[in-house]
Amino acid sequence: MKMRKFIDFILSALCMGSFFLLLVIFHPIQWIAYQTIGEKAQRRVVEILNFFLVGTLLYIFSKISFTFLERPPLDRRIIFIANHQSMHDIPALIWFLRKYKPVFVSKISLGKGIPSISYNLQKSGAALIDRKDGKQAIKEIVRMAAQVIENNQSTLIFPEGTRATTEQLLPFMTGGVAALVKKIPNAWIVPIAISGNATMNPKGLFPLKSGQNLSWTVLPGFSSDQLNATDICQKVASQINNYRQLLHQK
Repeated sequence: MKMRKFIDFILSALCMGSFFLLLVIFHPIQWIAYQTIGEKAQRRVVEILNFFLVGTLLYIFSKISFTFLERPPLDRRIIFIANHQSMHDIPALIWFLRKYKPVFVSKISLGKGIPSISYNLQKSGAALIDRKDGKQAIKEIVRMAAQVIENNQSTLIFPEGTRATTEQLLPFMTGGVAALVKKIPNAWIVPIAISGNATMNPKGLFPLKSGQNLSWTVLPGFSSDQLNATDICQKVASQINNYRQLLHQK
C-alpha cells in the first residue's frame, strides 16, 4: 500500500507538472494567434492544447474512453449537460467536442490568473458566473446564450455546480439550464456521463490515483421543446445514472 502511494505520488507529479507546463507554454501562443489571426486561430490553439492535456493522463496509466452513443446533429443548437467530477473532465470535452465549438458555463474565479485557461474563457465568451450572486449568473448566461445563437456555437453546463467527489451525482441546479433553454428555444439537449475522474482524484488536485478507467459518454439527445428546466435536469440525471449503472455492471 505504501509503495502504491509512493508510485502514485511520483506519477501524479509528472502528470500535473506536464499539465501546468502546457498551460504556461500555450498561453503566449494563444495570445499571438488571437492578436494576429483572430478568434478561429485562437480556438484551434486551444483545441491542440487540450489534446495534449488529455495526454497527460497517460502518465498515470489512465484508460481513456470518449464514446458517442449517438452523434449530436451539427445543424441544431445544442446544450450539452454533463455531471462534473474533476478539472480533468474539461480537456476531453473541448477536444472531442471540437466540431460543436462548445462554450462553457464556468465559475468566475477561473476567469483570471490561470495561464491559458483564463485567457480562453475570456476570449471564447464563456459565462463566468458568481454562484453567490444569482442575478449576475443569470445575466452572464443570457449574454452567452445570445452569443451562441449568433455564432452558431453550442454550450456546455455542469448543473451540479461543483465537482462531485464520488460517483454519486449531486443535485442538479435548474437556474442555469432554465436561462439557457429560455434564450435558446427548441435546443437539442445532449447529456454527457462522466465516470472515473472522481476516483482518480479523491483528495482533490493532488495526488492522483493511477490506473483508473476514465470515461466520457455522449448519450442520446432530446428536444427541449415543451419541457421546463426541472424536467430537463431530471431526464438528464436519469439518463446519466442509468448509463453509469450499466457501465459498472460490465
